[in-house]
Amino acid sequence: MLLLSRVEPSGPARSAQRQFPLRTSPTRAYGGISLSESEAIMGLDDKIKHGAEDAKGKLKETSGKATGNDKMEAEGKVDQTKADVKQAGDDVKDAFKE
Repeated sequence: MLLLSRVEPSGPARSAQRQFPLRTSPTRAYGGISLSESEAIMGLDDKIKHGAEDAKGKLKETSGKATGNDKMEAEGKVDQTKADVKQAGDDVKDAFKE
């Protein structure tokens, strides 16, 4: 019959265990940032992405106009419209959070 016993870490492993306790609280996630803070960061990240997409669309539209490329101009308008719709969705999400 084989008896197994629990082995406690010693030395550096034990000190590392004390320095970095396991966080199990639902309000602490993402390395100590609360969930509401992490949601705000994610929301800001989305807004930045949508703003960049809008800028990219404006650049495409302007380039299309300057070169006479109707297809590029249309793509730029489509990109801007997509960004506007996504930004409106973000505004709706923000309104429900408050």
